[in-house]
Amino acid sequence: MPIIDVHAHVGRWQFHLTTGDADTNLAQMDRYGIDLQIVSASEAVVYDAVAGNAALREALETRPRLYGYAVVNPNRIEQSAADLRRCLDTGRFVGAKIHTHYPGRMPGCREMAEAFDVVAEAGVPLLLHTWGREVTLLPELVDARPGLRVIMGHAGGDAWREAAHAAAACDRLYLEHCRTATDAGRVAYAREAGVPIEQMLFGTDATLIDPCVSLGVVRDARFTEEELERVLWRNAAELFGLKVGTALPPVV
Repeated sequence: MPIIDVHAHVGRWQFHLTTGDADTNLAQMDRYGIDLQIVSASEAVVYDAVAGNAALREALETRPRLYGYAVVNPNRIEQSAADLRRCLDTGRFVGAKIHTHYPGRMPGCREMAEAFDVVAEAGVPLLLHTWGREVTLLPELVDARPGLRVIMGHAGGDAWREAAHAAAACDRLYLEHCRTATDAGRVAYAREAGVPIEQMLFGTDATLIDPCVSLGVVRDARFTEEELERVLWRNAAELFGLKVGTALPPVV
Protein backbone atom coordinates (compact mmCIF):
# COMPACT_ATOMS: atom_id res chain seq x y z
CA MET A 1 0.00 0.00 0.00
CA PRO A 2 1.36 3.48 -0.83
CA ILE A 3 2.34 5.83 1.98
CA ILE A 4 2.44 9.63 1.98
CA ASP A 5 4.14 11.25 4.96
CA VAL A 6 2.70 14.76 5.47
CA HIS A 7 4.99 15.86 8.32
CA ALA A 8 8.74 15.68 7.88
CA HIS A 9 11.79 17.92 7.85
CA VAL A 10 15.08 18.36 5.99
CA GLY A 11 18.13 19.67 7.81
CA ARG A 12 19.91 19.54 11.13
CA TRP A 13 18.42 20.45 14.49
CA GLN A 14 19.88 21.98 17.64
CA PHE A 15 19.38 18.64 19.37
CA HIS A 16 22.04 15.92 19.58
CA LEU A 17 21.24 14.26 16.27
CA THR A 18 23.41 13.22 13.34
CA THR A 19 20.71 13.32 10.66
CA GLY A 20 20.59 16.26 8.33
CA ASP A 21 20.46 16.20 4.55
CA ALA A 22 17.61 15.26 2.22
CA ASP A 23 19.27 11.98 1.27
CA THR A 24 18.75 10.86 4.87
CA ASN A 25 15.02 11.39 4.33
CA LEU A 26 15.09 9.27 1.20
CA ALA A 27 17.02 6.48 2.90
CA GLN A 28 14.43 6.34 5.71
CA MET A 29 11.62 6.42 3.18
CA ASP A 30 13.12 3.44 1.38
CA ARG A 31 13.55 1.56 4.66
CA TYR A 32 9.90 1.98 5.63
CA GLY A 33 8.18 1.97 2.25
CA ILE A 34 7.20 5.65 2.21
CA ASP A 35 6.48 6.78 -1.34
CA LEU A 36 6.23 10.56 -0.96
CA GLN A 37 7.12 12.93 1.84
CA ILE A 38 6.20 16.58 2.41
CA VAL A 39 9.00 18.38 4.21
CA SER A 40 9.89 21.73 5.72
CA ALA A 41 13.43 22.98 6.31
CA SER A 42 14.52 22.83 9.94
CA GLU A 43 16.51 26.03 9.37
CA ALA A 44 13.31 27.75 8.26
CA VAL A 45 11.40 26.50 11.31
CA VAL A 46 13.89 27.43 14.03
CA TYR A 47 15.98 30.29 12.62
CA ASP A 48 15.47 31.97 9.23
CA ALA A 49 12.33 31.15 7.24
CA VAL A 50 13.43 32.76 3.98
CA ALA A 51 16.94 31.28 3.96
CA GLY A 52 15.69 27.86 5.00
CA ASN A 53 13.01 27.85 2.33
CA ALA A 54 15.61 28.81 -0.28
CA ALA A 55 17.88 25.94 0.73
CA LEU A 56 14.94 23.55 0.57
CA ARG A 57 14.08 24.75 -2.95
CA GLU A 58 17.49 23.56 -4.09
CA ALA A 59 17.15 20.20 -2.36
CA LEU A 60 13.74 19.56 -3.94
CA GLU A 61 14.95 20.21 -7.49
CA THR A 62 16.64 16.80 -7.75
CA ARG A 63 14.46 14.75 -5.39
CA PRO A 64 11.02 14.20 -6.94
CA ARG A 65 9.76 12.05 -4.04
CA LEU A 66 10.01 15.05 -1.72
CA TYR A 67 7.63 18.00 -1.79
CA GLY A 68 7.91 21.14 0.27
CA TYR A 69 6.16 23.23 2.88
CA ALA A 70 7.19 26.88 2.78
CA VAL A 71 7.62 28.05 6.36
CA VAL A 72 5.72 31.23 7.17
CA ASN A 73 7.01 33.40 10.02
CA PRO A 74 4.12 35.24 11.71
CA ASN A 75 6.58 37.88 12.97
CA ARG A 76 7.62 38.86 9.43
CA ILE A 77 4.39 38.44 7.58
CA GLU A 78 4.99 40.62 4.51
CA GLN A 79 8.36 38.99 3.89
CA SER A 80 6.86 35.55 4.39
CA ALA A 81 3.90 36.26 2.10
CA ALA A 82 6.23 37.13 -0.77
CA ASP A 83 8.44 34.14 -0.04
CA LEU A 84 5.45 31.78 0.03
CA ARG A 85 4.50 32.93 -3.47
CA ARG A 86 8.07 32.37 -4.70
CA CYS A 87 8.12 28.85 -3.30
CA LEU A 88 4.72 27.90 -4.70
CA ASP A 89 5.68 29.21 -8.13
CA THR A 90 8.36 26.51 -8.38
CA GLY A 91 5.72 23.76 -8.43
CA ARG A 92 7.73 21.81 -5.84
CA PHE A 93 6.01 23.30 -2.79
CA VAL A 94 2.48 22.16 -2.01
CA GLY A 95 1.72 23.76 1.34
CA ALA A 96 2.76 26.11 4.15
CA LYS A 97 4.16 25.36 7.58
CA ILE A 98 3.76 27.52 10.68
CA HIS A 99 5.36 26.75 13.99
CA THR A 100 4.00 28.33 17.14
CA HIS A 101 6.65 28.01 19.83
CA TYR A 102 9.75 29.06 17.89
CA PRO A 103 8.30 32.40 16.71
CA GLY A 104 6.38 32.72 19.98
CA ARG A 105 2.95 33.21 18.37
CA MET A 106 -0.11 31.14 19.20
CA PRO A 107 -3.56 30.85 17.63
CA GLY A 108 -5.65 33.77 18.78
CA CYS A 109 -3.00 36.47 18.46
CA ARG A 110 -3.01 39.15 15.73
CA GLU A 111 0.20 37.90 14.09
CA MET A 112 -1.10 34.37 13.72
CA ALA A 113 -4.41 35.62 12.32
CA GLU A 114 -2.49 37.54 9.65
CA ALA A 115 -0.42 34.45 8.85
CA PHE A 116 -3.60 32.38 8.50
CA ASP A 117 -4.94 35.02 6.09
CA VAL A 118 -1.80 34.73 3.94
CA VAL A 119 -2.06 30.95 3.71
CA ALA A 120 -5.81 31.06 3.05
CA GLU A 121 -5.24 33.47 0.17
CA ALA A 122 -2.57 31.18 -1.27
CA GLY A 123 -5.09 28.33 -1.24
CA VAL A 124 -2.72 25.62 0.00
CA PRO A 125 -2.95 23.37 3.07
CA LEU A 126 -1.28 24.56 6.26
CA LEU A 127 0.67 22.28 8.59
CA LEU A 128 0.41 23.97 11.99
CA HIS A 129 2.49 22.91 14.97
CA THR A 130 -0.05 22.32 17.74
CA TRP A 131 0.78 21.65 21.34
CA GLY A 132 -1.68 22.82 23.94
CA ARG A 133 -5.22 23.96 24.55
CA GLU A 134 -4.93 26.68 21.90
CA VAL A 135 -6.30 24.06 19.50
CA THR A 136 -9.76 24.87 20.88
CA LEU A 137 -9.57 28.20 19.00
CA LEU A 138 -8.94 26.61 15.63
CA PRO A 139 -12.50 25.74 14.50
CA GLU A 140 -13.57 29.38 14.69
CA LEU A 141 -10.37 30.64 13.06
CA VAL A 142 -10.66 28.17 10.19
CA ASP A 143 -14.39 28.69 9.69
CA ALA A 144 -13.72 32.42 9.29
CA ARG A 145 -11.37 31.72 6.36
CA PRO A 146 -13.12 29.66 3.65
CA GLY A 147 -9.89 28.88 1.78
CA LEU A 148 -8.01 27.59 4.81
CA ARG A 149 -7.35 23.91 5.49
CA VAL A 150 -5.25 23.14 8.57
CA ILE A 151 -3.39 20.00 9.56
CA MET A 152 -2.91 19.91 13.31
CA GLY A 153 0.65 18.65 13.53
CA HIS A 154 1.10 16.32 16.53
CA ALA A 155 -2.71 16.37 16.89
CA GLY A 156 -2.49 18.90 19.68
CA GLY A 157 0.39 17.23 21.49
CA ASP A 158 -0.62 16.92 25.13
CA ALA A 159 -4.01 18.41 24.23
CA TRP A 160 -4.92 15.54 21.88
CA ARG A 161 -8.40 15.24 23.38
CA GLU A 162 -9.13 18.91 22.70
CA ALA A 163 -7.69 18.55 19.20
CA ALA A 164 -10.00 15.63 18.48
CA HIS A 165 -13.06 17.67 19.40
CA ALA A 166 -11.78 20.62 17.35
CA ALA A 167 -11.45 18.40 14.26
CA ALA A 168 -14.91 16.93 14.85
CA ALA A 169 -16.31 20.47 14.88
CA CYS A 170 -14.67 21.60 11.61
CA ASP A 171 -14.33 19.59 8.41
CA ARG A 172 -11.26 21.59 7.33
CA LEU A 173 -9.20 20.57 10.35
CA TYR A 174 -7.09 17.42 10.04
CA LEU A 175 -5.38 15.30 12.68
CA GLU A 176 -1.80 14.09 12.28
CA HIS A 177 -0.59 12.17 15.33
CA CYS A 178 3.21 12.08 15.21
CA ARG A 179 5.02 12.76 18.50
CA THR A 180 7.65 11.21 20.72
CA ALA A 181 5.20 10.21 23.48
CA THR A 182 2.75 7.75 21.96
CA ASP A 183 -0.10 8.03 24.45
CA ALA A 184 -2.37 5.01 24.11
CA GLY A 185 -5.85 5.51 22.71
CA ARG A 186 -5.37 8.81 20.88
CA VAL A 187 -6.72 7.57 17.56
CA ALA A 188 -9.58 5.65 19.17
CA TYR A 189 -10.55 8.74 21.15
CA ALA A 190 -10.64 10.83 17.99
CA ARG A 191 -12.90 8.31 16.30
CA GLU A 192 -15.24 8.25 19.30
CA ALA A 193 -15.28 12.06 19.31
CA GLY A 194 -16.67 11.97 15.78
CA VAL A 195 -13.63 12.76 13.63
CA PRO A 196 -14.24 11.27 10.15
CA ILE A 197 -11.55 9.01 8.76
CA GLU A 198 -11.21 11.50 5.87
CA GLN A 199 -9.70 14.00 8.34
CA MET A 200 -6.87 11.77 9.52
CA LEU A 201 -3.41 11.89 7.97
CA PHE A 202 -0.12 10.06 8.41
CA GLY A 203 3.00 11.95 9.50
CA THR A 204 6.30 10.96 11.09
CA ASP A 205 8.27 14.08 12.11
CA ALA A 206 11.22 12.52 10.28
CA THR A 207 14.10 12.83 10.45
CA LEU A 208 13.72 14.22 13.96
CA ILE A 209 11.83 11.04 14.92
CA ASP A 210 12.26 7.65 13.26
CA PRO A 211 9.18 6.79 11.13
CA CYS A 212 8.80 3.47 12.97
CA VAL A 213 7.12 5.33 15.85
CA SER A 214 4.24 6.65 13.74
CA LEU A 215 3.96 3.39 11.83
CA GLY A 216 3.50 1.65 15.17
CA VAL A 217 0.70 4.04 16.10
CA VAL A 218 -1.06 3.22 12.82
CA ARG A 219 -0.57 -0.50 13.36
CA ASP A 220 -2.09 -0.33 16.81
CA ALA A 221 -5.08 1.80 15.73
CA ARG A 222 -6.86 -1.26 14.30
CA PHE A 223 -7.96 0.47 11.10
CA THR A 224 -9.85 -1.53 8.52
CA GLU A 225 -8.11 -1.95 5.18
CA GLU A 226 -10.19 0.84 3.66
CA GLU A 227 -9.50 3.14 6.62
CA LEU A 228 -5.80 2.36 6.47
CA GLU A 229 -5.73 3.32 2.81
CA ARG A 230 -7.39 6.63 3.67
CA VAL A 231 -4.96 7.45 6.49
CA LEU A 232 -1.74 6.30 4.85
CA TRP A 233 -2.13 7.99 1.50
CA ARG A 234 -5.51 8.69 -0.08
CA ASN A 235 -6.50 11.59 2.20
CA ALA A 236 -3.15 13.26 1.64
CA ALA A 237 -3.26 12.68 -2.10
CA GLU A 238 -6.64 14.38 -2.30
CA LEU A 239 -5.71 17.23 0.05
CA PHE A 240 -2.46 18.10 -1.72
CA GLY A 241 -3.35 16.96 -5.24
CA LEU A 242 -0.56 14.36 -5.39
CA LYS A 243 -0.22 11.31 -7.59
CA VAL A 244 1.34 8.38 -5.79
CA GLY A 245 3.95 6.38 -7.68
CA THR A 246 4.48 8.89 -10.45
CA ALA A 247 6.64 11.54 -8.72
CA LEU A 248 4.91 14.15 -10.86
CA PRO A 249 4.13 17.72 -9.84
CA PRO A 250 0.81 18.08 -7.98
CA VAL A 251 -2.42 18.02 -9.93
CA VAL A 252 -3.67 21.57 -10.50
